[in-house]
Amino acid sequence: MRLAFMGTPDFAVPVLRALAAAGHEIAAVYTQPPRPAGRGKQPRPSAVAVAASELGLTVLTPERFRDGAVQEGFEVLGLDAAVVVAYGQILPQRALDAPRLGCFNLHASLLPRWRGAAPIQRAVMAGDPETGVCVMRMEAGLDTGPVLACEATPIARDDTAATLHDRLAEMGAPLMVRTLADIAAGRALARPQPAEGVTYAAKIDKAEARIDWTREAAALSAHVRGLSPFPGAWCEIAGERVKVLMALPEQGHGAPGEVLDDRLLVACGQGALRLARLQRAGRGEVTAAEFLNGLPVAHGTRLR
Repeated sequence: MRLAFMGTPDFAVPVLRALAAAGHEIAAVYTQPPRPAGRGKQPRPSAVAVAASELGLTVLTPERFRDGAVQEGFEVLGLDAAVVVAYGQILPQRALDAPRLGCFNLHASLLPRWRGAAPIQRAVMAGDPETGVCVMRMEAGLDTGPVLACEATPIARDDTAATLHDRLAEMGAPLMVRTLADIAAGRALARPQPAEGVTYAAKIDKAEARIDWTREAAALSAHVRGLSPFPGAWCEIAGERVKVLMALPEQGHGAPGEVLDDRLLVACGQGALRLARLQRAGRGEVTAAEFLNGLPVAHGTRLR
């Protein structure tokens, strides 16, 4: 097929590479413009822009896809289809109608659960037993289009948003390639999403990141893992703000936030949480043992 690819972050790169390897003609790659990043806040191209350049593809970075000239340029590409993966801009109906066969989005959830901006984080934070990826024909609503293909994966007890992100990205690439082949062959079936089970994955608010030790341990573990590595759930230890990037529930009882042993077992509203990986401000991620070497935390300390 003659395609346009539209995506921005690391999550989209495996799909782009798989489409190129499958022999599709990628007429243009649309991605977000370079954004300030790093300590120097210098403009940095997106992960998709870097990958597309390595593949020798045309890269376009419109600030606003809704601009008339941008849409005209999209229309004259003469596309069979457009593939969209975490592009970061809403496509107007004019753009959705331009490719001969339509626009197809890879979404990182089992639709209709977790429509919206942060489906991977929300699935982990909610303690869902599984999630997956879906290929959806795009329409004007937010992730409301009919679904052509899905693939599921269990969410493990120690999965974080980062580990699940990487697994779903690798699952999504072959799924999109297979689905496009089915579309080309006329055997793809687009099923409307059911009205039941719709949830919305709101963008992560940094205010959610502070750990509430009064919560039940298993729910708090899911919350911590869903925010790992970014923005990172955090608490105060000895007056210092510390990110907790991995924590698993264990048996234990005490006042919420009370440290129950010398290895960072912390009491919750129900049960206790074993802090396994932490990060102090301006430093790298470390194990609990490494953390305690630099900042001892005595049995009976209260974390805030």
